[in-house]
Amino acid sequence: MQSSLALLITILLLPLALPGQPQLVPGSMGKDGLCHCVVHLANDLIPLKKLEQLQSTAQELMDKYDQELLRVANASLILKLLADSDQHDLCALRQEVDSLKDQLRECEREKQEVASGHSGPPLPPGSCDHGGLQKVSRPFVVQLNWRGFAHKAGTWGRDSAPNPDSSLYWVAPMTTDNRYFDYYQMYKSYDDLVLMKNYEKRSFGYGDGSGNTVYKNFMYFNYYGTRDIAKLNLSSNTLVLRRPLPSATYNNRFSYVGVPWKDLDFAGDEKGLWVLYATEESKGNLVVSRLNTSTLEVEKTWQTNQYKPAMSGAFMACGVLYALRPRSTHQEEIFYAFDTNTGRERHLSILLDKMLETLHGINYSPLDHKLYVYNDGYLINYDLSFQMLKHKPSKLPAEKFSWFPIAPKPVKPNKTSSP
Repeated sequence: MQSSLALLITILLLPLALPGQPQLVPGSMGKDGLCHCVVHLANDLIPLKKLEQLQSTAQELMDKYDQELLRVANASLILKLLADSDQHDLCALRQEVDSLKDQLRECEREKQEVASGHSGPPLPPGSCDHGGLQKVSRPFVVQLNWRGFAHKAGTWGRDSAPNPDSSLYWVAPMTTDNRYFDYYQMYKSYDDLVLMKNYEKRSFGYGDGSGNTVYKNFMYFNYYGTRDIAKLNLSSNTLVLRRPLPSATYNNRFSYVGVPWKDLDFAGDEKGLWVLYATEESKGNLVVSRLNTSTLEVEKTWQTNQYKPAMSGAFMACGVLYALRPRSTHQEEIFYAFDTNTGRERHLSILLDKMLETLHGINYSPLDHKLYVYNDGYLINYDLSFQMLKHKPSKLPAEKFSWFPIAPKPVKPNKTSSP
């Protein structure tokens, strides 16, 4: 037992007694069963300073080990994150590259158009000196409507009469069931609209759908539950005239696809005030009528061969009807045009991107040649580009644009009805 204990003590003290040897003495067993011994160490043991140096070196080695272990752990984590996000980043990068390619192609196309004389300076307000719609810009999001996201249906725009002195902007969100027109706000300028200041909030009864438009400071809309055209004076917020639109269907009969209650769709442009609708006689095909703004009588009517419920919307520009249809949740196509000036139609394909799925109110402004679109609660506008003419419109043959003749349908004026 004593020899084993002595040997153990020698082994334990060996690292500390490098210069000399420890002196051992026999031990004895105590009553408590423990061995007791006295050890005499040599006077030339390793100095305390060297022991501290050894401890410091050992600590440095341990710190370096911990740092390297941390680096390895960080590197492993980074590699894991890269592996997890590599697929997503690659897809995002490809989308960005595709977007840049599209922009480059667009710039090259515009450059070629300028070089070939098909594009030119912006049209002056109210001008129809062009060969028809050529392209539509990317959508510009102005803001969410003033009643909030729940009001997905509605309409907005400028005064659609070509009056350079008018700076009016108006916004009319529908109720949350996407049917009723009951409130609207007017702004004195675009800056006031964006900053939500200097506005007038008005309420007025009920109208059906998002087919409203403003023309010469009067708002025109479909009076609730009827085929009546309603004319509202924006200066006094009073209804000045109501008149039924002959044969027009109503109460959500033959509305646009995805846009309910838009039986009467009003439009203003350089040529006057229009209403787009369908009748039982037309079997749901779109009918275009020009209105007398004083009496609301129908002055002239044209019937198209396009089924209104297959369209998502339409607008007028320079007396030409342009009809849209959905291609996907993020894109529309202007696929059809009908020229009331000549009674001719044509098919075309002009793509129009959208932020959200449904385009509700669509209004054209001759002042800036923009489309003002209410897109699922958001106010959006588009710049329209028209084909420039090298000659005056009267000298340009209509056949150049592949217009197909359709004879207008004459109508008889109807009697005036008061509100």
